[in-house]
Formats: sequence, structure tokens, C-alpha cells
Amino acid sequence: MTGRHTVEQRHTVEGTDPELFVEVHEPATDAGLRPVLLIHGFSSSSKLNWGDSGWITTLQEAGRRVITVDLPGHGRSHSPEDLDSYTPSRIRADLLQLVFDAGARPLRDGNPASGLDIIGYSLGSRLAWEFAATQPDLVHRVVLGGPSAADPLAAFDLAAAQRYLADGTPITDQSTDGLLKMARLLPSNNLFAMLSLIEAIKGEPFDPAEAAPHVPLLLVAGEKDERAASMPQLAELARKRGATVETLVVPGRTHTNVITSRAFKEAAVQFLGA
Repeated sequence: MTGRHTVEQRHTVEGTDPELFVEVHEPATDAGLRPVLLIHGFSSSSKLNWGDSGWITTLQEAGRRVITVDLPGHGRSHSPEDLDSYTPSRIRADLLQLVFDAGARPLRDGNPASGLDIIGYSLGSRLAWEFAATQPDLVHRVVLGGPSAADPLAAFDLAAAQRYLADGTPITDQSTDGLLKMARLLPSNNLFAMLSLIEAIKGEPFDPAEAAPHVPLLLVAGEKDERAASMPQLAELARKRGATVETLVVPGRTHTNVITSRAFKEAAVQFLGA
């Protein structure tokens, strides 16, 4: 794209190395605001969630510097063999390190370029919720797409999925069957990594009330997304912590396709520009 450039990185940390694939996308004209971290959903990638759907271009055109990362086992990131690399707490620690590597700095009064904005989608919303709650000195505003007060991966039947992959034993649980089919759609997905991620997430259950962000939040879901029903619960939890919360339900959209909505993009750009 003329006037813009992207810097590719391999993020590494001390100890076991998850080798996360990171890209920093620079705008043609910098608006002088803090960078935006994009966190994709389960069995997706930065390219699929944010590149192909036009999010990166939209944010660049708004003058925003964009940081994207492929989660462990997803996209162009590696698939570590150790279970610890897939835990939400470890992923949040890696996200903290990589945004600092990319130039993000703690919030400073009077400096609109300081801090970090985050947009998370689906699983990325869970990670963004927890990240914002634990990093109040860094996070400025957060947009959550397709959020849920309950973690859909928590009910995944790991044993049934393993039996199916081993010998083709049919999966009777509809949710587990659907998630596994979704994970197998992308050739870049490592199924071992997908199951490791689910196992790690089940070991650290999502409790949005345990640590709720107290930064401004925008919650977005499709009208036909059953997860939209729990958005008021998330909004109330955040308001109790002193956060201001806005919500948007996009007509006719589902959990799968709300990510491509122009209304979603426009609302996010406006919300994060404040």
C-alpha cells in the first residue's frame, strides 16, 4: 500500500520461547495517538481477522499505528510443545512484552501518544478484558467484538476431540464438533496447538467479575450472535469498577461475520479516537 509500511518481527522472551509472529503497521500520516493492539479469535489469525476484513487499512487511514500478533499455534506463529505457552496468563505476559517492544509506553497525562488501545475479537475479547484489568497504567481504551461473559471453550470436550482425531470416533457434543471443524478449516492451524490452547484455557477459567477493566469500553456484537445476550452483564461488571461503557449491536450480523461490518469499524475508530 502506497505511503504505508509494515515491519515484521519474531517476538521472543526469556525461558520457553513461543515465537509469536508480530507485525507493526505504520500509517501514511500519523494522528499522534497511541498504538492499537489487535487480538484475533480462536482458530483465526491476524491476516484473517484484521487484514482480510479491512481493519488494518481502516485504522491506518485514521492515522493509527497498528500492532498485530498471531496467537500461539495460529497463523505464522510457532506451536510450542509446552502447555504453559498457551495459558491466558502467559499469553497476556507475552502481549505486554511485545507491545513494549513495539514502542508502547505507559499512560502520561497530556500525552495522547502514550498508552495503548486494544481491539479484541471473540477469544481476543477475553484476553483483552483481562489484559486491560491487569494493566491500568498502560491501557487507555478497549473495544471488544463478540464478547461473552462465559468462555465457550470451557465446555469443549477435549477427550472426544482427541478420540475423533485418533480413530474417527464421532463427536456427539455439537459445540465441540463445531469448534473442531472451525479449527480444521485453516491449513495454517496446528491442531495439536489448538487442543493445547483449549486445555490451557480450561485450566484458567474465565471469570470476568474477578478482574474487570475500569477503562472506557465499547462492546460490539452481531444481532444474531447468541453471545450478545451476555453483553449487559459485562457492561455492568465494568461500570461497577468505574468504567464508562458503550454497546453496539449490529443488525443482521452473526458472531462469524460481525468482524467485517463497516458499522463496527467506524464505531471503533470513533471510540478509540477520543
